[in-house]
Amino acid sequence: MAHGRTRLIAPLLATLVAGCATAGPGWHGPLPVAPAAAARGGFVRAPAGTAAAEPAARWWAALGDPLLDDVIARALVGSPDLAAAQARIAQARAALAETRSARVPSLGVGALAGEASLPGGLLGRDTRLSEQIYSDNFQASWELDLFGTTRRRIESAADRASAAEASAADSAVALSAQVAQVYVGLREQQASAALLDRQVDADQRLLDHARQRVAAGTAPAQSVDTALSALAQSRTDAATAHAQILIQADQLAVLCGAEPGTFDALAMTPAALPQVPAAVAVGDPARLLRHRPDIRAAEYQLAAANADLGARIADRLPKISFTGVLGLGGTTPGAAFNPGTLIALIVPQIKWTLFDGGRAAAQVRNARGARDEAEAHYRARVLAALGDAEAALARFGTARVALANAAQARDAAGHSAQLQSGRADAGTLSRADALLAERQVWRAQLALVAAQAQMTRAFIAVQTALGLGWERAEPPK
Repeated sequence: MAHGRTRLIAPLLATLVAGCATAGPGWHGPLPVAPAAAARGGFVRAPAGTAAAEPAARWWAALGDPLLDDVIARALVGSPDLAAAQARIAQARAALAETRSARVPSLGVGALAGEASLPGGLLGRDTRLSEQIYSDNFQASWELDLFGTTRRRIESAADRASAAEASAADSAVALSAQVAQVYVGLREQQASAALLDRQVDADQRLLDHARQRVAAGTAPAQSVDTALSALAQSRTDAATAHAQILIQADQLAVLCGAEPGTFDALAMTPAALPQVPAAVAVGDPARLLRHRPDIRAAEYQLAAANADLGARIADRLPKISFTGVLGLGGTTPGAAFNPGTLIALIVPQIKWTLFDGGRAAAQVRNARGARDEAEAHYRARVLAALGDAEAALARFGTARVALANAAQARDAAGHSAQLQSGRADAGTLSRADALLAERQVWRAQLALVAAQAQMTRAFIAVQTALGLGWERAEPPK
């Protein structure tokens, strides 16, 4: 009878295996989002001073500041946020390994000591049979992946692991940019504090001169109040700048995974603002779409959702599994170790759910909705990335113009102050007017420092929008 069943099952298995295929829609790579931008050789808003050459991944080296290089390197190693991203990668890879294990049979061992009570009619006897049973055995089970259910789940897990890696790369992009922005802010505040200290001195001299003139009866008392108010504001601005230096040094420490106070030595050692290079390589839109890690993460998430849909569709199709047992056993303890009591059993099983109240169909619809959501998110991410890049390039061009204007204003203020000082020395202009002209020089210098810092920040924003600051990693096999 057993041989007859095998002859019936074998042709059915052969037919199913011969016709098996991966169920569900396939994945054919990125969607053709923003085809005009991808085909264009450059960005629409790219200003003068930028080129379509391949930009460097470690963009901060172009600023020529070794201390900035060291701080960013420290942040990329010590940041808790990046450590959390790496932990998410480890989790995703573990999930992938777990899913892959479904492709191989599961093996186990077992032992049994018990008592069986069976009705006599089942065995052709008049009385009930009671026996003690002892057994030790090996068990194996395996489900044939006829329609690609396991294959699709492995694809989904692999894509999610790749998405976790891309998200970690995106975190590195954001972190390097944030560190650079705070570092630039620290250097800006150092330069501003030095200028404000000099402005405080100038305002003190202006106040002293106003008091002398009031005492001599050559100026109204109101001039003292005006000079005193200007001095108080300058002192406040200087104190704020000095406090901001320490605050931003502590921000750098936290970003690097260190305690506040770690970078106090850096805060107490002024240095020049990092300078933007004369020529900036920005690549082109096609490169941005290939390289930016948040786009890559969205693409992997879409591929994973597509694979999930395929797995749900395959779940509705027949499943074939095999269970096998090999062991020793009998009605005495010794039988569990007697080779003469060898028991071998293999049980093939075909399972196909014909009615489940619509649960499987609802799961397919749910997976299809998740796939459509992931596709919409991918399209939105692509368009947002292009928008980020074009806006950052436009601001970079504006920052160049603002810097040139601030430099001209500083030069004009300096020239005017020299003329006013000469006239005051010659006695054709009051000393108060010369001191006011000197004060305007410090204000113009402050505006120039702010414009230089804004220029560097705009450069950093361009690098962030281009998705730079990470190293490409191969997806898991």
